[in-house]
Order: sequence, then C-alpha cells, then structure tokens
Amino acid sequence: MTATVPPLAGLCTFTEAQRTAMSVEDCVAWMKRHHYVLLRLHGIFTARITAEPLYELKTTFSLCSYLCAEHVSAIRKRVSELREPPLGLEVVPHAGLKLCADEVLAAPTTGALLLGLYEVLLPALAESLDVYVATTNLLADAPSVRVTRFCRLEVADMLAFGQQAIAATVTAAERTQLTPWLTMLQTTLNVAGGLGGRGTVSEELPSPMFTAQPYVYDAVPKRDGRFRDSYNAGVNPEAFLYDERFSPRDKVLMLYYKRLREIDVPEMMASILHETVGKPWGFYADMSRQLWDEARHAMLGEVGFVSLGLDWSQIPINFTWSLNLNTQLTPQERHAVLFFIEQGLMPKSGKRYEWEIGQQSGIPLAAVFQDFDWADEVLHAQMGRQWYVSSFGDLKPALEYGDRCWSKVLSHWRDYIDRGLTEHRNWWPEVYRQACERWGVTPDATALAFHETYADQRADLRSISASG
Repeated sequence: MTATVPPLAGLCTFTEAQRTAMSVEDCVAWMKRHHYVLLRLHGIFTARITAEPLYELKTTFSLCSYLCAEHVSAIRKRVSELREPPLGLEVVPHAGLKLCADEVLAAPTTGALLLGLYEVLLPALAESLDVYVATTNLLADAPSVRVTRFCRLEVADMLAFGQQAIAATVTAAERTQLTPWLTMLQTTLNVAGGLGGRGTVSEELPSPMFTAQPYVYDAVPKRDGRFRDSYNAGVNPEAFLYDERFSPRDKVLMLYYKRLREIDVPEMMASILHETVGKPWGFYADMSRQLWDEARHAMLGEVGFVSLGLDWSQIPINFTWSLNLNTQLTPQERHAVLFFIEQGLMPKSGKRYEWEIGQQSGIPLAAVFQDFDWADEVLHAQMGRQWYVSSFGDLKPALEYGDRCWSKVLSHWRDYIDRGLTEHRNWWPEVYRQACERWGVTPDATALAFHETYADQRADLRSISASG
C-alpha cells in the first residue's frame, strides 16, 4: 500500500504551513478592509433596491445585500477572535475606499451602478480575497481562510450575474461615456494601496465626480415597463382566500399573486435599513435576511405563474403599500407596521391556512412554496420580537403602536382614480379563465364572477395591500 493520508487535516502542504508573511495584526488589518468594503456594498445594494425599476435587479440587489451582510457578520466574528476588543470596525481604513464606495452609491444611472459594482468594487474584493488566501499561513490562520474562501465563492456568484446583467443593459456608448469615472474609481483604490492595502498608499485622492453633490436616497418605488397599472386595487386577494365558496385549487392562483406582490416589502424594508442609524449590527443583518426572504417570496409567485404558462406582466401588481409607507411614515413607524402585519400572520388563520390551501389544492408546487413561506414568516416574527418588541419591553404596547401607525397610512385609492392613475379594474376573470385552460377544467361560475365593490374596504389600505 503506497497511498498516504494527507497531512495537516488536508488544509495545506507543509510548505504553505510555514508561511511567515503575515502576523495576527497584519491579518486583522487586511480583514478590516474586506469588512469595510462588504459593509459598503451591503449599504449600496440596499439603498438602490427601492428606486431600481428593473425587477431582476431589484430582487438580485436584495440577495446581494443579504450575502454581503452575512460575510460582514462572519468577518466581525473572526476579528473578535484575534485579540481585537474593541474591534474598531467602524473606522474607515482609507479615504480612497470611502470615496470609491460613495461614488458607486451615487451612480446616477443603472448602467453606471452596475459597472461600478461589478467591474470595480466586486472584482477588487475578489482579487484581495484571493491574495489573502495566497499570503496568509493556511494552518495558523485556518479560521480566517475558511471565512475568506466562503466569501470568495459568493462574490464569484455575484460577479457572474453582474457580467450578464451588464451585457444585457449597458450599451457601448454608455460605457464610453463612463470611462473617465471608472478610471477615477480605480484611482481611488490605487491610492488606498489596493483594496487590501498591500500596495503603495497615498493621501492624494482624485476629485469627486458623482459625489460632488451629496447623495440623496430615493424612497419612491420604481417599476419597469412590465408592471402595468401599479396603483390598481381592483381585486382583494384576502377576501377571495377566506371565502369558503372557492376551491383550494382556485385559491392557489390568488396565492401566487400575493407572493409576487411581495416585491413591495423589500422596497419598503430597504428604506428602514437605509434610514435607521445607530442600531447594533445584528439588527441590520437580520433585517437584511428578512428583506431577501421577501424578495424570494415574490419570485416564488413569479415561478408559480410561469408554471401555469401565464404572463404575470398582464396582472396589475400593486405597489401602493411600499409607496405610502415610505412617503407617509418614519422608519420606526414602518418597522412597527411590518411587525404588526407579520405577527398577524402567526395564528392558524394566517400562514398555516395558506399552507393548508397549498396542501389541499393538489398542486405540489403550491404546497412546497407555502411550506417555506410559512417557515420564513415564523422566523421574521421572531426577529421582530428581538429587534422591535424589545424597545417596548412587552408585546402588547408594541402591537398597539404598530396598529396606530398602520391606521395613519392613507390609501388614496379614490385619488388615484381622480388623477387618472388607475381605474381599479377587476383583472381576476381573465387571469382565472387562462389558469383554468391550463388546468383543463371549466371555470367555476362563482369564482369567475368574484368581484369586490370596495365601497368600504378601499378606505382602509390594510384590506387591499398588506405584506406577507
């Protein structure tokens, strides 16, 4: 038998285990730079969700925000293990890194944002992560290497998406116009000694371009051209779902609509994250997870319609929930409304009921989607208790405050008609007929005729547009 068991737990060779290029202090300084850039990337992705019109980018930014938050958390934990209290993670490593991130955040167009993210910041981070692993002692610093390799894996996924997104959206003319700016971004990294700080460091920063004027966050949700009649409140899905006259199979179609409509939740939550300052990092990490879950739920609805061969862009996907909360409430009030709604989904008549509909429908995909949706919402309620209820000391006053905040929101449903923004048309019959054709069944006459007058309900936003 000539084969031998690999030494050193398979982590590295004896040569790699004898590297002496970096001390603990060196490793911590380098990881702090990774932490800073990931923290800024998290902030950029989050801040641009609401005002980004393109649905695929809105959902991807939600994912990338969450992934960056996860890696920020991992690095924070690792730095704390390396003799570092106090951690000093709020210190900006170099003004060049800050200027680069500030400029990308302030990118005036989607094309500029994509180029700044996926051709400057993320590639620089990927290179620095690779060099870190190639430089540090793979045995002595094994915990850091694990954190770094995991981060590099997901940065690669982000870059792969970004390359495709840029190819699909950025024209040659736009790239040419942005070349001076992209050059300036690279200069900011160079004067910082590279993202990892291993090169020559300078204090001579290039002149700001897009940040010559302070960045202003845009809290008004934007949607691309596939979202038609977004002010429409002509169908009440909750009323349909709880009507015993209708079959579970027919209710699944309305569940798919409810899931897809949840794209308004990350549009609203992004504003909470961006505008709330001074919280412990755990607040931002957990809220980023929930934000991503809600974007994922919207995509579950999208997949549901695709599975039926239905064009979801023909359905009015209402966005007035995020619009009205973002423009009428403070960040704390928005969080209160979010928790109030999430907590209302916990009884048997909430998420469990929707899962039961999926189970009873005979549509396996609906059952799986609602199963995971239910699990996510339980997690979100727990997060709300930790980060929202804790500030009240008890559940009862926290819920009462959320109810009061929710009651403050004006739906403007009649004003939308008067302004010619919508007719609140009843889109249900046409979509239901198409679904029945795919199922090979005759439409139920009662379900086909479903239509709410909204004489009273339209005055109450919670009846026509609630997250979850």
